[in-house]
Amino acid sequence: MVAATRYRRAILLPVRFMHILDDHPHRRYNPLTDEWILVSPHRAKRPWQGRVESLPREDRPSYDPHCYLCPNNSRAGGIKNPEYHDTFVFENDFGAMRNDTPPEGIDEQSLLVARAEKGICRVVCFSPRHDLTLAEMDLPAIRNVVGTWVDETVALGSLQGINHVQIFENKGELMGCSNPHPHGQIWAEHSLPVDHAKEARQLGLYRKSHSGCLLCDYLQLELSRGERIVCENDGFVVLVPFWAVWPFETMVLGRRHAGSLTAWSADEQLLFADILKRITTRYDNLFEMPFPYSSGIHQMPTDGAEHPEWHLHMHFYPPLLRSATVKKFMVGYEMLANPQRDITAESAAARLREQSETHYKRPC
Repeated sequence: MVAATRYRRAILLPVRFMHILDDHPHRRYNPLTDEWILVSPHRAKRPWQGRVESLPREDRPSYDPHCYLCPNNSRAGGIKNPEYHDTFVFENDFGAMRNDTPPEGIDEQSLLVARAEKGICRVVCFSPRHDLTLAEMDLPAIRNVVGTWVDETVALGSLQGINHVQIFENKGELMGCSNPHPHGQIWAEHSLPVDHAKEARQLGLYRKSHSGCLLCDYLQLELSRGERIVCENDGFVVLVPFWAVWPFETMVLGRRHAGSLTAWSADEQLLFADILKRITTRYDNLFEMPFPYSSGIHQMPTDGAEHPEWHLHMHFYPPLLRSATVKKFMVGYEMLANPQRDITAESAAARLREQSETHYKRPC
């Protein structure tokens, strides 16, 4: 009953309190991670005097002979890419994990503890075109990307010792992506990562106390209010989470309860591709630039067990704060105490809703 009371207090805010969300400092609870964020909407009115970033170049060629991800070009060690025409997957030449890591570890009085971690890291080229981003690709091409993600989840998740498959994309130099060729990564490993473990715990607690799905119930609550909804189709909804940390953070939620990409029908895969194109186009249109972000799909473990509590969802974490040049850094209080944001989830959703779904660079 303690957990149930906590969830009710965290999500069902009294109407008399709602005006505080727009103008006064307050904390918002994240039921997915059991953590809090400090929101300071009044700070959005202050003039910016922090760091200003230079804008990325947009005059890229469709093929770059020096790009190690373009078709027919060589990668590290002289490995040559094939003449691919849609998606292309390969083992990361400098993967953060290896599947041949020996199962070793240390434990000194429970104070110095380390364990070997086996895993596989792959790169997914979204397109042979060097000059595109996910937002600029056509729907069939994005559908191919989604299909590749499904196939890789099946293939990697079925391997012995692989209990988790993480699909993600870092877009833009601001997010540490050194190559602008449209691509993402897949890391498959033995252990459940920290953020997934937090979400799994919270999803399980909510199911136990409410006999339902945390994200299904949360989605219905957001749909009933509408103020944080960005866009939607018959299969998926994009919203700015009530507890969002990043300035224009969004989450993609399926209308149907499904824990893995492998549970989707062909129609749902197409609808997911559609919603990805729509939200990434809105991101680019927000500041009329290739909008940087880190995004990732959180799906159920691949350990062979049933996980009825798990609801697949996708996170977008963009660093830009107020314009194309102002970046959001995690510093000071945010690093040492508690995440904090100035732009409210409601105002961020409103700005994203206002954007066209026709890309600013490709009006026709």
